[in-house]
Amino acid sequence: MLKEALMSDSPRHRHRHWRATIYYMDGEKFTRVYVDRARARRFAARQKKSPVVRSARVQEVRKGHS
Repeated sequence: MLKEALMSDSPRHRHRHWRATIYYMDGEKFTRVYVDRARARRFAARQKKSPVVRSARVQEVRKGHS
């Protein structure tokens, strides 16, 4: 209990995670996780320019969820 309380107050643990998922035409999928939402969005936008990419999305990764 004490360890959990200390970790939640740590500045190192005060951030969100953003998952950029790239879906390719051949059914393959690639995922990369960022701490900065803007970087995740730029990565997804850059990947969308490729003709082999079907779609790209950015989602928040919530604790305890995949």
